[in-house]
Order: sequence, then C-alpha cells, then structure tokens
Amino acid sequence: MKYIFGLGNIGKKYENTRHNIGFMAIDALAEKYNATFLPSKQFAYTAKINIDGVAVMLVKPTTYMNESGQAVRAILDYYNGNIEDVLVLVDDMDMPFGKLRFRDKGSAGGHNGLKSIMSHIGSSNFLRLKFGVGHPNHEKQAVINYVLGQFSQQEQITVNEMFDRSTSAMESWLHGANIETLSNQFNG
Repeated sequence: MKYIFGLGNIGKKYENTRHNIGFMAIDALAEKYNATFLPSKQFAYTAKINIDGVAVMLVKPTTYMNESGQAVRAILDYYNGNIEDVLVLVDDMDMPFGKLRFRDKGSAGGHNGLKSIMSHIGSSNFLRLKFGVGHPNHEKQAVINYVLGQFSQQEQITVNEMFDRSTSAMESWLHGANIETLSNQFNG
C-alpha cells in the first residue's frame, strides 16, 4: 500500500488557509476518486482508494500540524507500512507562490510538521511534495498571520491549478515514477 499524508490543521478556523494546503490537495485527489474520509484510531482521517491497481491510503492527521509525525508513525505501525511508500504534501513559504517541488530527503526547513515527522520516524529520507505559498517577508507575527490566512479569490485560481498539477503528480508517483522523473515533470 502507498500512503499520501496531507499536512494541515483540523478545525473550521484553519480551513482554506495556506498552512492547510496539504489537506486541500489531498481533498482534491479524494474528490477525483470519490473517496470519503473517516476517523481512524491512528490520529487521522483516512480514505482508501485504488488507482490503477495501486492501493492507496489518503491521510489527514488530526494532531495539528506540529504533531503530524504522531499520525504518520501510528499509521505506518498499524498497517506495517514503509516510509519508502509515503508521500507527504506540505506548504513551503520559501518557494514562490504557485510552484510545486518534489524532494526525497533533506531538512525540515523550519517547517514544524516536517520536523515532527522526522522526529517520529527517525529519518529525513521520505518523499514530499511541497506547495509554494510565498512569504510575506515580515516579522514573526506577520508570518503566522500569513500562513494561517486564507487565499484571495485571485490566488485561488492559481491554487486550483496547483491542485490539478499535484493530482497528476501524485498519480505519476503511484504509477512508479522516480524522483528524477517527478522533479523534471512537475517541479516549477
């Protein structure tokens, strides 16, 4: 089985915010395949789908962003999964708005959700698809307000385009595309 984790924060006040773009992207994939998320005992909402013969579990942690690793560890332990079969969808303020980028390893880059996953699985070697949300270039409080802010109507057009591209990117990964192929096709 393959696992796609969309990172975000649970709750009405966080819906459609920049920090929740991982939730939003996984919702776009789930909608395409008519998947329904159900609560699980592994600190997440999960949906199981099959894409061209590949069993896939879509996961939205309910631990809030800063403890995402708790859900990743619990899901992998419960289903006897491997980190090599994981894709994490995450926002990235250091990337220009509207850009996508695959990374197969590396630091958390200050992202608390990635830090939590690395801490709980003991490795930074896992595939992630990063969504560029841009950066306000201001002090800390402005950054917090920015990532927890919603997209404007104009930005939502670009966000929807990102979801179309990310859905294709996830499907390519599920069909066995390696990091080089994924990067060449979808980064940018």
